[in-house]
Amino acid sequence: MTRTSSTVITISGVPGSGTTTIAKLLSTKLNLRLVYIGEIFRELAKQYNMSLSEFGSFAKENPKIDQELDNRQVDHARSGNVILEGRLSGWMTKNNNVEAFKILLSADLDTRVNRIMGRENKDYDQVKEEIISREQTELQRYEKIYGINYQDHSHYDLVIETTNLTPEQIVEKIIENLNLKHS
Repeated sequence: MTRTSSTVITISGVPGSGTTTIAKLLSTKLNLRLVYIGEIFRELAKQYNMSLSEFGSFAKENPKIDQELDNRQVDHARSGNVILEGRLSGWMTKNNNVEAFKILLSADLDTRVNRIMGRENKDYDQVKEEIISREQTELQRYEKIYGINYQDHSHYDLVIETTNLTPEQIVEKIIENLNLKHS
């Protein structure tokens, strides 16, 4: 891939769609640093002694949480040569006039539940309920704070349905599209 002097790639998607796995693989393949916004959010939840679901609800009522995450994302994006993996990373670069290749990953609910079950050792119904609750909270929170639906596909450069693809196939598809954009 031919890169410009400052490459910024964002990878967004719903829980269990593969964003973290793909971001890690792509980061290694392209030798770009990776900033994982979900990890920052999880660290903040732990600092506040809350579950992810509780912290999501807390953040809905406390915009300073999202502002802190947003500022960190934009700072990383502006420094360049980075992959930002986070639900709003594509929106943050767009809204702050930072040139980026914006990717959205999606997968069907059953696949996402099974992926999360595999990594968190929880049962199907519990994971499904958590995913649905988290998505509703996030959709409401992002609508209230930003007036956006992060699942709106219209501003992404590439949307990939990951249900029936391996991580390697997804990364290959991303690199092909990056090469097309930069050729």
